[in-house]
Amino acid sequence: MTLTSPSPHSPLKEYFPINRPLLILAPMQDITDLPFWKLIHRYGDPDLYYTEYFRVHRDSKPEKYILKSILENPSDKPVQAQMIGVDIPSLVRNAEKLQTYHVQGIDLNLGCPAPVVCSKNAGGGLLRSPETVDNILTALRPAIHRTFTVKTRLGFETPEEFEPLLELFARHPIDALTVHGRTVRELYRPHVHYDRIQRAVQQLPFPVFANGNVRSPLSAREIHQFTGCQGLMIGRGAVRNPWIFRQIREDYEGASVFQPSLRDLRHYIEELFEAVRVPEMKPITHVSKMKKYLNFIAPGITIEDQFLNEIRRSLTVTDFFQICDRHLNFDIPFEPERINPPF
Repeated sequence: MTLTSPSPHSPLKEYFPINRPLLILAPMQDITDLPFWKLIHRYGDPDLYYTEYFRVHRDSKPEKYILKSILENPSDKPVQAQMIGVDIPSLVRNAEKLQTYHVQGIDLNLGCPAPVVCSKNAGGGLLRSPETVDNILTALRPAIHRTFTVKTRLGFETPEEFEPLLELFARHPIDALTVHGRTVRELYRPHVHYDRIQRAVQQLPFPVFANGNVRSPLSAREIHQFTGCQGLMIGRGAVRNPWIFRQIREDYEGASVFQPSLRDLRHYIEELFEAVRVPEMKPITHVSKMKKYLNFIAPGITIEDQFLNEIRRSLTVTDFFQICDRHLNFDIPFEPERINPPF
């Protein structure tokens, strides 16, 4: 597969590395928020951050807690502000408002599979109505004077829906398209249709970013080479492996790639625990909040997922960290791609 370069007219051009894909932190609602940004900044920034989605409707204003990610961005890396919604005048109004902040541009969410979102015909639900998507893109492009990107899934029901969507996207002068290689119905099941992302790269006149199951430098390189994508968007893989952006850079530079141990992972979990702590939150509530992150971190760490199962049953901070100690306080390599490593 011949790797393509970004369009010379893309406003993102100045951010594209020469010899590797652009590395992007995916927007994950209530997960890749400002506290997580601050933590990942210490482990190794992506090249580009995406905010959690701003909910857009007729009475909406950009949520202050998400705006804080823009206002308190811990790095000097650019930020795309993501919106989700279906009401066109409101999307235009919010896009104009968000551009008064220090953002690289605006992203439109066409991929969220949450039932509460899709039931309102927003996010991935919009893929059931290509005509509405067409109208939204037509209205937003003149209103966005910075980078305009779109994040999409392959379709709502089946991957075969992607071909007409590609034709639709190609008609609009957007600056980049992120393709999550699953349909809305497929949620986050293991299989990712990388051949469809490859087709998008081949057919579209603007950069395409691949999203789905990037967990390590190895999978990053394989996906990049197979699809020819110009960027890799990483969400769950970055929560599980906060060294991933650093590791991918090291791999492409031909440098020694940092190899964390399970003990390093244990230290990361402790730092994550402190980073996302809310002062007024009760300890049992905070432990419950941490379980959301451990659902991404813990699978495959131990045989038969004993670590994950015990964490899910923990109720107190003491229990939580005692479980972490039992399973992670070892100088054994942490390999994010490996399932059920032997002890």
